[in-house]
Amino acid sequence: MDASVVMLVAASTAFVGTHFLLSHPLRAPLVGALGERGFAGVYSLVAFATLGWVIVAFRAATPGPLLWNGWADAPWLLASVLTVLAMALLLASLIGNPAMPEASMAGLATREARGVFRVTRHPMMMGFALWAVAHVIVAPSARVIVLAGAIAVLALVGAHMQDRKKLALHADAWRAWCGRTAYWPHVGRLADLGWFWLAGLAAWIGVTWLHLWLSGIPAGLWRWWQ
Repeated sequence: MDASVVMLVAASTAFVGTHFLLSHPLRAPLVGALGERGFAGVYSLVAFATLGWVIVAFRAATPGPLLWNGWADAPWLLASVLTVLAMALLLASLIGNPAMPEASMAGLATREARGVFRVTRHPMMMGFALWAVAHVIVAPSARVIVLAGAIAVLALVGAHMQDRKKLALHADAWRAWCGRTAYWPHVGRLADLGWFWLAGLAAWIGVTWLHLWLSGIPAGLWRWWQ
């Protein structure tokens, strides 16, 4: 493997690994030693440092050959649909999401799953995972696969670890919520996203325009308008 890609693997592993360690086994002892503010400062410092390393390593990594022609129309159409869905899930996750760290558990044991939570109880994490898959579809190079793979692991394993933490803290409420919701997105219930489909489409248009402006690489609709 190219040395520059190995460095990206190391950076991505550090980013994902420190996130898991600080979010779960090390959180309680560090909060006890540093307090909530001190822990938040350490967490942010480590997160930004490792993310910066990932960005530098990705830019330095040799792209290498593509496993297939991601620039063909079919991969771009599929990736575009997945990205719109990812944006819709992400935006919907910001409202009434009990998986958030400080979310209230009041009434969760009997709450009916509505909207995005009929699709998945982890819409934010699934949105990130779909974003990663979409990037591999259109740019199947070694460095993209490493970075997207790291994001997917962070999202999917992170969602599982969220379930474990919530069960430990709020056993009855979260167990009941898990019984009414799905970990993996329920494809047959995507219509329950409602107006978030439109919000996701608008966000996708904006983000892909920004992608062109920042990287010079056309994405989404701009792929065909160049």
